[in-house]
Amino acid sequence: MDHRPRKRFGQNFLHDPSVIQRIHLAIAPKPGERLVEIGPGQGAITEGLLRALGTLDVIELDRDLVGPLQQRLGALGDLRIHNADALSFDFRALAAAGDKLRLVGNLPYNISTPLLFHFIDQADCLVDLHLMLQKEVVDRIVADPGDKTYGRLSVMVQTYCDAQSLFRIGPGAFTPAPKVDSAFMRLRPLRPLPHEITDPSLHARIVAAAFGQRRKTLRNSLSGLIDQPLFEEAGVEPSLRAEKLDVAAFARLANLAWKTAART
Repeated sequence: MDHRPRKRFGQNFLHDPSVIQRIHLAIAPKPGERLVEIGPGQGAITEGLLRALGTLDVIELDRDLVGPLQQRLGALGDLRIHNADALSFDFRALAAAGDKLRLVGNLPYNISTPLLFHFIDQADCLVDLHLMLQKEVVDRIVADPGDKTYGRLSVMVQTYCDAQSLFRIGPGAFTPAPKVDSAFMRLRPLRPLPHEITDPSLHARIVAAAFGQRRKTLRNSLSGLIDQPLFEEAGVEPSLRAEKLDVAAFARLANLAWKTAART
């Protein structure tokens, strides 16, 4: 497929057969499953998925790739190409028939975090997500409390999903080769949530504020959101910094803050 990768779309096309095979093995698609691929590009991963399933939805923003994809792979099965932006795509509408979706994607690194939050917002219609991201981002997602990479992204993703880093992918597997390592990961939405969130918006605000200035103590970073008595009730030491708190502690703080606000 003759297509010049476009920087504005964050295009780095996968071409390494051994990496493609490892991705297919990790996904393990089975007939009857509803898979959606984000950013199929030139179809490196798409071909194997379509052969295994017979039916596949793909979301591709670059309209210049739509025709070549259909021409190259359309004969293999029912390839449904949505020329759309994954950042605003309604996955619930695609799952309206009742079948939950499995997402697969080589995500553009320049918008990977907003995409992750968009997927998590619609996690109720997803079975799992297999995603290729910058390795640094994957390391942050799976980090444990106390790790130097543990932060807002770690808490927000782990609140709603089980996160696993599966394997590293070197720059040479792509054209053009990125300047960073990549990694392939699996997210499984948690059902039910082990730490229920009463008000997701308030929870997100508290997590963002806590990590907004990492060197500040929670007492200072959460001033105006969490009062001293709430720290005590949640069993959280306010002199700690955000990276010391686990997912459960953030959930307790957010739920108590909501409960206090509801009383007033």
